[in-house]
Amino acid sequence: MDLNTVVETRDARVPAPWRPGDAWLGGGTYLFSEPQPQLRRLVDLSRTGWTPVVPHADGSLEIAATCTVAQLSRFAKELAAEAAPLFEQCCRAFLASFKIWNMATVGGNLCNALPAGPMISLTAALDGHCLLLAQDGVRRRVRVTDFVTGAGRKDLAEGELLRSVTLPARALAGRTAFRQASLYGLGRSAVLVVGTLDPADGSLAITVTASTVRPVRLWFPLPPTADALRAAIASAVPDGSWFDDIHGLPEWRRHMTLRFAEEIRRELGGTAR
Repeated sequence: MDLNTVVETRDARVPAPWRPGDAWLGGGTYLFSEPQPQLRRLVDLSRTGWTPVVPHADGSLEIAATCTVAQLSRFAKELAAEAAPLFEQCCRAFLASFKIWNMATVGGNLCNALPAGPMISLTAALDGHCLLLAQDGVRRRVRVTDFVTGAGRKDLAEGELLRSVTLPARALAGRTAFRQASLYGLGRSAVLVVGTLDPADGSLAITVTASTVRPVRLWFPLPPTADALRAAIASAVPDGSWFDDIHGLPEWRRHMTLRFAEEIRRELGGTAR
């Protein structure tokens, strides 16, 4: 897409006042996919030199907003963590060409805030926290489940930048289970459910994305019964919060979410009825 309203591209390493019509440019796979008539200037993050994934001494992982899907996939192949398979499963949920894999960024996927965003699924399931940088230098941290507030909506002020997402060591040490459904063989995710079992205390988290307008993460101190799990999902996702578009009706998304959640509950050790 030729963005013919853009008159300037600025290097993000050079500070300058934020102006109306500015936008951060990461990989550009969304910005250049459709007209953006409101844009006048792009602030290019590609030369920031941020390390794609930084392992910290406490065992957590910090994923830069500019980390591409391809870089994250390569890193995860060498990751010695119980939750490592989940990275590749979510990367594959893009169902995108190698060209997209090599350009699309983790930060861009989160900031688009689309229900089917697989990096939202990954980072929400692993209890990720976003680091946000304001134009005046103020930093704040927000959980991924709170950062995405609705379909296409996020907790991001004008000019604020998503710098990175940190995944805690405890979440990375847990067993995971993954389920995904689409109406089409190569279609976007219409339902994506992830379960994580904490080895330290036996708690279970069920994270629902794609079928809902925003990520929903349910935590149980012990694996719940089937009835308790259904009741928790029904309480956390009221009728108006099931996503509705060409990729699936809300009723079908709800049905598949409940089905997958129960499969995950059984897979990760919940047997009580």
